[in-house]
Amino acid sequence: MHALIVFAHPDPQSLTHAAAARVAEGLSAAGHSAELADLAGEGFDPRYGQADHDAYRERAPHPADVLAEQARIDRADALVLVFPVYWWSLPGLLKGWVDRVFSNNWAYATRDGRVVGQLQRLQVHLFGLGGADQRSYVKHAYDVAMKTQIDHGVFDYCGACVASSAVRFDTEGRDWQPHLDAAFELGRGVFEGEGCRAA
Repeated sequence: MHALIVFAHPDPQSLTHAAAARVAEGLSAAGHSAELADLAGEGFDPRYGQADHDAYRERAPHPADVLAEQARIDRADALVLVFPVYWWSLPGLLKGWVDRVFSNNWAYATRDGRVVGQLQRLQVHLFGLGGADQRSYVKHAYDVAMKTQIDHGVFDYCGACVASSAVRFDTEGRDWQPHLDAAFELGRGVFEGEGCRAA
């Protein structure tokens, strides 16, 4: 099986980069393949522009960079997003990737007045790296808000199955090892266990 690991952080020495690499190592240890998509390093443009809007309105084809990202997802059996939590959500680069790539008539379509998700075959794993402690997330229901807007609002809307969704807390400390161990275990278990659950 094959997984696409998408991550977004400008610093190559970041915990986000290290965690994405550990997810790939876990997949390899379990006998699976992985492709790493470093959105910052690759220079992906997250700005939803006129060309994207024209494609949404079906006045033009999708831009070439969007088609390339969709092809990467189409080659994968699972999608793993590894990201720092910014303002209780995805960082702008990754949110822009979602805005542009999960497009009309590819990720979802409108038929007979209703939205139909088109990514039912895709298994999704979300691995957020939060600087705050768990108490802050629970106290203000940020954990619930993130699941609503990301798990349900993006992936369930597109028909994809969220197989796992986790935020690691207190990631600003110097000891990255527990987070890297969790990333490795995520990679090793991407295609094992109970599989998908409803988002």
